[in-house]
Amino acid sequence: MKKIFLFALLFSFYFSNAQQNLVQYVKPIIGTEKMGHTYPGATVPFGAVQLSPETDTISYELNGKYNGEVYKYCAGYKYEDKTIVGFSHTHLSGTGHSDLGDFLIMPTQGKLQLNPGTASNPKNGYRSAFSHANEKAEAGYYKVKLDDDGILAEMTATTRVGMHQYTFPKSDESHIILDLMAGIYNYDEKDVWTYVRVINDTLITGYRQTNGWARTRTVYFAMSFSKPFTQYGQKNYDGKQPYRGFWGKFDQNKNFPEIAGKKIRMYFDFKTEEAEKIKIKFSLSSVSQENALQNMQAEIKDWDFEKVKNQAQAIWNKELNKIAITASEDTKVNFYTAMYHTFINPTTYTDVNGQYKGLDQGIHQADGFTNYSTFSLWDTYRALHPFFNIIQPSRNNDMVKSMMAHYNQSALHMLPIWSHYSNDNWCMSGYHSVSVIADAIIKGIYNGDENQALEACITTANHRNYEGIGSYIDLGYIPAEKSGVSVSNTLEYAYDDWCIAKIAKKLNRTDVYNEFIKRSGNWKNNFDKTTGFMRPKLADGTFKKEFDALSTNGQGFIEGNSWNYSFFVPQDPTQLVSQMGGKKTFTSRLDTLFSMHLPDSFFAETEDITREGIIGGYVHGNEPAHHVAYLYNWTDQPWKTQSQVRKILNMQYKPTPDGLGGNDDCGQMSAWYIFSSLGFYPVAPGADEYSLGSPIINNAILTLENGKTFTVEAINQSDKNIYVQKVLLNGKPLNSLFIKHSDITTGSKMTFYMGPKPKQK
Repeated sequence: MKKIFLFALLFSFYFSNAQQNLVQYVKPIIGTEKMGHTYPGATVPFGAVQLSPETDTISYELNGKYNGEVYKYCAGYKYEDKTIVGFSHTHLSGTGHSDLGDFLIMPTQGKLQLNPGTASNPKNGYRSAFSHANEKAEAGYYKVKLDDDGILAEMTATTRVGMHQYTFPKSDESHIILDLMAGIYNYDEKDVWTYVRVINDTLITGYRQTNGWARTRTVYFAMSFSKPFTQYGQKNYDGKQPYRGFWGKFDQNKNFPEIAGKKIRMYFDFKTEEAEKIKIKFSLSSVSQENALQNMQAEIKDWDFEKVKNQAQAIWNKELNKIAITASEDTKVNFYTAMYHTFINPTTYTDVNGQYKGLDQGIHQADGFTNYSTFSLWDTYRALHPFFNIIQPSRNNDMVKSMMAHYNQSALHMLPIWSHYSNDNWCMSGYHSVSVIADAIIKGIYNGDENQALEACITTANHRNYEGIGSYIDLGYIPAEKSGVSVSNTLEYAYDDWCIAKIAKKLNRTDVYNEFIKRSGNWKNNFDKTTGFMRPKLADGTFKKEFDALSTNGQGFIEGNSWNYSFFVPQDPTQLVSQMGGKKTFTSRLDTLFSMHLPDSFFAETEDITREGIIGGYVHGNEPAHHVAYLYNWTDQPWKTQSQVRKILNMQYKPTPDGLGGNDDCGQMSAWYIFSSLGFYPVAPGADEYSLGSPIINNAILTLENGKTFTVEAINQSDKNIYVQKVLLNGKPLNSLFIKHSDITTGSKMTFYMGPKPKQK
């Protein structure tokens, strides 16, 4: 008890004397309702473990077809639900597709039930009803009362270990269930194989192989109990198998120490006194059971739950204090929850000994860097990785090195597209590792071999049999007959090619620069000057006649329509303005985008967007147009950027469970909020400049890794004073709508003077 009190005292002293207590503003419950797809459970910054509740067991398929209901459970937890099935150790944050949900644990008491039951009748299984009134979600900590059995569930985490604490009632029939069949986006054949070894009455190890979004994924575990179990058992749901060997000589269902199969649920029995706590340490590894056990022993040495929780929150607080803001209470909640969400992914993929499993299924040693996984690059290249280049440059350097390791291990010799757990799931379009690498090189973040990185980018961009790249190289566009996302792929390849050109220019590779700067103009091949829209083009060079600029279906775009994608030329807004007819016409088109009304039929075609994620026809709930509000800065009416940015900040982000207007997408939505709250945004990652907007904070101090600070001050900022009257940089007038990356990293102060009316000049 004295030990806990002393640590709490030191923890309090640490907050009050060295840092602000910013953990109090983090509300992980934000985004768990409707479209945010975040999870409320416990994790630490960039942690390999995400210990969080699942609220149902929806299958990916129904009657042999995709089950649309499963989309609501990308993070495993849906705020609207009334029951909890259990707590699993791996989750994706804010995605629009899913995987993981490994190693589900559920405490129960009374008659043993090994099926999960149903939401309408939870008492038919091991799930339990719960109330949000008895639930708390904080950075690094989650707790909830399981009403049906009167059990208090609490959890926290280290980087590679989840720690559970369950407070039981008095019972001779207390159980811990380990469901090795459970998973997110599950289907009948997803579990390839499961192995469990019971080492003694407090320790088990094992692994699980799955074939899901990550096609060849093996996760090893070690599980330790604070109290010996009295007995244990399992049920194998494999059904009829053509061959079972001679294992039938044993009774494998009860107290048998070596278990294997595809569909296994286990239970561990205990006798508990009133309010007795049973604790579990559960560690993960991509390499081996031995490494999982080593991770556990290195990161949690004892059974002090409060100590682990306090350590997790101290780590979070240290990260959050990298930006200290003065703002309204709601803005602080939105801002620091956004920071929390940006620091969840990518996830650590090395064990404590530096080992990890590579794409080649071999065991690799990360030499001098941390290997990361979970790269949702179609989303995160836009703002998340540029944000890291300011506030987490060392980590982003390691992330680029992780991408290079991926490339070197890839049988296809390609940089990652969307990767997790030693797999590329090839989701979405573009080859946006190129953007992340370029941004890190241009801004001086990457300290690896830049020429090797450039060669990896070139090789990836020239992979002719991937998503129309061959046609793109030969024709300058992808024919509509060959791809349902021909236009968006062409536009995104053109941007990525510009990024390659930027690297080549820095490295004095003139031949490469000339080739890829030319390719970066390929967007013009899909631009129809007669309509002002990006349109699908046929192999014969004519535009496809059937065209609807509002539709997201069959028009050549992925997760967007032509109205939004027609502004996707972040690498050359000046030329886009010219192509659209000049500044006046361009401004008018932007105005129309933000003010139009979308018909209900628009929403019938897409599962990931609702009206909450849209302003006019501008889709903020998806990523392709995230830079568009800033494009007014290339017109004669830049104050409209300020107006629209403020509108987006206030309408798309709220301190409530449904506070995100769309999928957070591994932190991209949150990174947009952070940048825009501070008053600037990276329209084209790979460039060394940021476009100015309208800050919603009063003051912000960014503490950088190099020891410098960058301060943003917004004089007279308010809900009415949204327009920038003038900007000073280090006390001198900034006669530009842009600042350089070096303005931030060398340490400076940017002061916005705000007013209620636009500054016309």
